[in-house]
Amino acid sequence: MISLQSVSKRFGGFAAVDNATFDIAPGEFFSLLGPSGCGKTTLLRMIGGFERQTEGDILIDGEPMGIRPPNRRPTNMVFQSYAIFPHLDIAENIAYGLVNRGLDKASIARKVTQALDMVRLGGLGSRRANQISGGQRQRVALARAIVCEPKVLLLDEPLGALDKKLREEMQIELRQLQKSLGITFIFVTHDQEEALSLSDRIAVMARGKVLQIDTAGALYERPNCREVAGFIGNMNFFEGRIASIAGGIAAVEIAPGQHVRVPASNGAAPGQAAIVAVRPEKIDAVATAPQGAANAIKGRTLAGSYLGDRSLLLTEWREGAPPISVSLQNRKSAVDAEIFTKETILWLTWPVEAGVLLNS
Repeated sequence: MISLQSVSKRFGGFAAVDNATFDIAPGEFFSLLGPSGCGKTTLLRMIGGFERQTEGDILIDGEPMGIRPPNRRPTNMVFQSYAIFPHLDIAENIAYGLVNRGLDKASIARKVTQALDMVRLGGLGSRRANQISGGQRQRVALARAIVCEPKVLLLDEPLGALDKKLREEMQIELRQLQKSLGITFIFVTHDQEEALSLSDRIAVMARGKVLQIDTAGALYERPNCREVAGFIGNMNFFEGRIASIAGGIAAVEIAPGQHVRVPASNGAAPGQAAIVAVRPEKIDAVATAPQGAANAIKGRTLAGSYLGDRSLLLTEWREGAPPISVSLQNRKSAVDAEIFTKETILWLTWPVEAGVLLNS
């Protein structure tokens, strides 16, 4: 549905978007994820025609967009502020694009009623914007965007102004709406959990560059660089050098005489500097030295937090090194209570396949 071919946007000598090249499939829920200033909103605005790319081509449904303005593209946009017109009621807000297209009154009324029902605002068409809640305003903005039946819906952090509970409810509604419509959604967010829960695929961005595009599961389990690994969820990093590789397993020396083992990635070779990344929930904590464990590090408890379904443990393993974060499901209450005592000596262990080898 959308093809970006070497698309860049420069403001003077600054590259807000740098050589973005990827495709988005018809009916896909595709998210642009990254910290503030990474270029995700600029990229979205170029797709919608609100910004003109400095270099490259943007095609929508096979047609080059060139310098085509927003009102001549098969897209519609939902802004973070919603941009609801205060002098119009809900039905008039939703009908705005249809009126501009010159549809007859009967067709407009039918389409507005369908859109109101679709976003669960049936019967509220006569209300003003100041008479509805934040969640309802978000639904009005969605209805106004989808009533014109665009091929692509662009959403610029549309849930950012909502409180946590309402945000989570609207995430579910948004995903269900997208599935029922079959429209391609491009969603901008800096919230990693939001992107993981909503998207078919995610593009992680930083400094104007697209670092990795993949499914939520692949990004979480197989990040391709330290930046992606650190931005998606929590991660422990062990820096070292590959000492040996045997049977597809790399032994990485992270301290003199201390090694951790991890599946070797393509191109890995002995002598290379490397980083081993391990998620906190994949590490177990035990009171005695494990026998025959592929990875085992002796540590000392610094702090622990009980969070109901799980507990977080911070452990020092080498002076001067970042502490290891461990997330334990609360299934061993007696053992957990013991290891959370400050200054307790314990062992941290994880299987070989739990780690990811990254370039240093």
